[in-house]
Amino acid sequence: MAVMKAAQRTLPLELHNVWLKAGDKQVIKDFSCRFDTTAGCTVIIGPNGAGKSLLLKLCHGLISPDQGRLSWAGGTDPGLRGQHQAMVLQRPVLLRRSVHANVAFALKVKGVSPEDQRRRAAEALDLAGLSRYAQRPARLLSFGEQQRLALARAWAVRPELLLLDEPSANLDPAATHLIEDIIREATAQGTKVIMTTHDLHQARRLADEILFLHRGRLKEQAPAARFFDGPENDLAQAFLRGELLWWRRRSIYAPDEERNDG
Repeated sequence: MAVMKAAQRTLPLELHNVWLKAGDKQVIKDFSCRFDTTAGCTVIIGPNGAGKSLLLKLCHGLISPDQGRLSWAGGTDPGLRGQHQAMVLQRPVLLRRSVHANVAFALKVKGVSPEDQRRRAAEALDLAGLSRYAQRPARLLSFGEQQRLALARAWAVRPELLLLDEPSANLDPAATHLIEDIIREATAQGTKVIMTTHDLHQARRLADEILFLHRGRLKEQAPAARFFDGPENDLAQAFLRGELLWWRRRSIYAPDEERNDG
């Protein structure tokens, strides 16, 4: 299939010294990074509580930083951003419509013609393994099927940037395989995918780039092959060895960082 050639309007996405609190706890700390226009898959990893899901919500504009700023293609208007990116949450939100109509409606909102709505919806459902359920009410699908539908719907509109929060959490291997096929198809067509996962095997299969987070800080950003061959950060090294990182707090952090992290 042809690679997407739409004008770049979201990427590059940049975070500049971003801080975020949840209550009185600092959960994202002095975070700066850049996601460029190159298609591919960036996978965000790190232990529970590292700030992975919050980072995705910041990137999608669902929440705003307390300090710092985000920019999309050099501008800071989130209205422009919203037209060219999509996000799938861990718990998908589906319309009270059929499976096919969920996808077709997303395409209609984007101004796609009725003929192309039918074609692209059929393509997306076929890739997600949901064609036989096209006329079934979406909310009667199993959790795994709903997750696949939400991802197929997001992919069908051909976003420039696709954000995925644990897209295959709690799914069986067959459903995970289908989810990963959609992600590969999206990147093959020119979409930039940024996703979180707790599954390091999945990260190895899909990632072109890795971001490693710990306690709200970006500890390492590297090409996936280099990261998995040997990360530079000691916390990332321990994480890949399967060590629990919570107990290492006082032995690794400098005293001033311990106080600031709370």
